Amino acid sequence: MTPPLIYNLFPRLVGPTSRWPEHAARAAAMGFDWLYVNPWHYPGFSGSLYAIKDYRRLNPLFVPQGADPESLEPLRDALWKIRDGRMKPVMDLVVNHTSKDSPLIRQHPEWYRWGDDGQVRSPFVRDPDDPSKITVWGDLADIDNEPPAGHEEQWAFWAEIVRESVELGFRGFRCDAAYKVPAALWRHLIEAAKSVDPSVVFFAETLGAPVEDVAALAGAGFDYFFNSSKWWNFSEPWALKQHEDFRAIAPSIAFPESHDTPRLAAETNGDEAVQRQRYAFAAAFSAGVMMPIGYEFGFRAQVDVVRTMPTDWERRWMDLRGFIARVNALKKAHPVLHGEGVLRAPRGIYEDTLVLERRASDAPAAARGWILVNKVWAEPREVRLAGIAPEALAPGYRLFRVCRDGAPQTGEPVRDTVSLGRAEVAYVLPELTATESAPATPAAPATPPPVLDE
Repeated sequence: MTPPLIYNLFPRLVGPTSRWPEHAARAAAMGFDWLYVNPWHYPGFSGSLYAIKDYRRLNPLFVPQGADPESLEPLRDALWKIRDGRMKPVMDLVVNHTSKDSPLIRQHPEWYRWGDDGQVRSPFVRDPDDPSKITVWGDLADIDNEPPAGHEEQWAFWAEIVRESVELGFRGFRCDAAYKVPAALWRHLIEAAKSVDPSVVFFAETLGAPVEDVAALAGAGFDYFFNSSKWWNFSEPWALKQHEDFRAIAPSIAFPESHDTPRLAAETNGDEAVQRQRYAFAAAFSAGVMMPIGYEFGFRAQVDVVRTMPTDWERRWMDLRGFIARVNALKKAHPVLHGEGVLRAPRGIYEDTLVLERRASDAPAAARGWILVNKVWAEPREVRLAGIAPEALAPGYRLFRVCRDGAPQTGEPVRDTVSLGRAEVAYVLPELTATESAPATPAAPATPPPVLDE
């Protein structure tokens, strides 16, 4: 199965739907095949993308000039142009809350959770490190998807929204806060989507959820989960344990940053080596990889679901399009990088360099490769494979310097000592057989949209 390579188009940064296809073309040129778009729906009073007021109307910020603001045809047109460009659109599916001024509250009060004061409740979260710290989203109304009455009508409403979205042109759904929604409802919605198009894919967002809540979704029918490897410092055991615990539930998607996190370039003062390191690692860690818009140019301003506008498009701090295209081409071409895989660290995880063995499965004869990571951002390091992974020195393996511009896409011979530049990631992968595809030569980068310094 082809690994999902996802580019996140944050619509507040891009603007009208008429601009979306050009950004999708840039993503396709880098080898991405899925385009994830955050909520496009009409928002409530706060303007937040995730405070949806009307599920059947386009956000005014995304209506092209001169288009009918009541029509979804501009969205449909953009989605079909994106699909013509070899990209599959994914949308956020938010069914655990609406905006607090949604007409659904008046029409179906039984669908919501209510407080003793007679007001609809807002969702909240406690800080796991300090339970006394509570974040309340006051612009949101908390939905009860298991009400004592009205269950059938409520679930039918969500199912119709899903079917309509597939008919618009979406081919995947990122399910927001999936662990807060009953697995039975997800099964119902997945069945509804696949009744229109059996190839539709569902991605569960469960970041920060307890293991037992994620495990409860095992039978819901999700195709992928998102994992937390973005926060791994390569020296603590939790990431490998999470990978092992969750791989039996569904394969996962890694990312170097997301729309919910600070920009990596801002955290590292624009360190391009680290920018390359975290993408190359995410691409090899699990079944799929996701990257937000602007990562390829080293954008530093975190996107905001309420305030970001197209005028926040930044100058190009770096240009990683060629590098990203190389990594994506290798991931697509090499079967050992497909699927969730089985990971182990033959030397442990506490030294300056990390060597991860990646097996395609638990089978003794499963294909395997190795991910080599220099954890040190400031200095080069060396890895002696003979004492860690002697099998990597056997005939039939190649070393891929994915982070280095100009390195051969077909790899180079594997030697006992591998010198890694600062923050460098390299792969040791099996040579491709005659029946397997060779890595495609990355396409010339698409012309980027105008930036403020040009």
